[in-house]
Amino acid sequence: MKANCWMGRGSVEVREVPDPRILNGHDAVVRVTSTAICGSDLHLYDGFIPTMKKGDILGHEFMGEVVEVGPRVRNLHVGDRVVVPFPIACGRCAACALGLYSVCENSNPNAGLAERFLGHSPAGAFGYSHMLGGYPGGQAEYARVPFADVGPIKIEDGLADEQVLFLSDILPAGWMGAEMCDIKPGDVVAVWGAGPVGQFAVAGAYLMGAEQVVCIDRFAYRLRIAERAGATTLDYEEVDVRDALLDLTAGRGPDACIDAVGMEAHYANPALYAYDRTKQATRLETDRPYALREAVMSCRNGGIVAVIGLYAGFLDKFPMGAVMNRSLTLKAGQCHVQRYLKPLLARIREGDIDPSFVITHRLPLDEAPRGYQLFRDKQDECNKVVLTP
Repeated sequence: MKANCWMGRGSVEVREVPDPRILNGHDAVVRVTSTAICGSDLHLYDGFIPTMKKGDILGHEFMGEVVEVGPRVRNLHVGDRVVVPFPIACGRCAACALGLYSVCENSNPNAGLAERFLGHSPAGAFGYSHMLGGYPGGQAEYARVPFADVGPIKIEDGLADEQVLFLSDILPAGWMGAEMCDIKPGDVVAVWGAGPVGQFAVAGAYLMGAEQVVCIDRFAYRLRIAERAGATTLDYEEVDVRDALLDLTAGRGPDACIDAVGMEAHYANPALYAYDRTKQATRLETDRPYALREAVMSCRNGGIVAVIGLYAGFLDKFPMGAVMNRSLTLKAGQCHVQRYLKPLLARIREGDIDPSFVITHRLPLDEAPRGYQLFRDKQDECNKVVLTP
């Protein structure tokens, strides 16, 4: 089959690779009908995630048709149309029992490797390094799905792929970011990052009752999308974000702040940007946390800072004093996608949200390398790329 493979920093290639096959009785094989490039994939593309190997198949946002099932899979059948969540979860361990699917205790065969970096191992994930299991991803014609009796959700009506594809990751991720904010009527929520996850955090915050959502970015076309959703927007290259947020909230700061940017934050202050880039290049820190620092310093006393942007390791100059002395609550996590599949599918069916609004580019799988360049470099106002095998 054809698959999009990681070939080194800044390089991906569509190659012929062996077809996937059933390895465990709980497996299924899915013929991929739609897949997407995620902002998290760009961290792999840029070489910031360790334990990648040349030839690894990328992609953790995908859906398709079941073409084979293992003998222990009871809830899926050949011909079923499914969306596959990016965290691989057994459904039986203590973490899964608590709905914490992205930290499943049984799905990462390389848990010891992850423990060296993170202390404890999160769940395995599709197409996202050997530290997270080395599982082939879904930017391919076919994909093996472990624990298929737990993860995939069947799509049994006429909803188009583009309406449901993002149940695999970014729609639940944005929703979880808003949910972590414990939003109450009248709340003001600030979202750093107007990429697809940030857009879904904006939508989720409004659906949960926020009075005002402020979205912060530097790309006009992304800010326009947030404005269409009702957000107040700030271009951080034109305004001092903290001062602007204080002006909007009568000096208090937002009730909750969501970091939907993560480890490759860009920022307007050239000295701080150069500092973090230098530290990162010399491996004295792994992540550039400017958006997170600004969220902490901007949030009102006693407020919540929710982190859904991906971080890989270590930060420098994190304002822990502000967190402690100002009674801030810091919440973070890879999305527990399986927890949100049914309620968010119901929201899509009811017309509360159509996730396809984030898509700007549609390409065949053969053009995946061009899609990565478009998305990474924000060419042609690229917001989200969907690939069709």
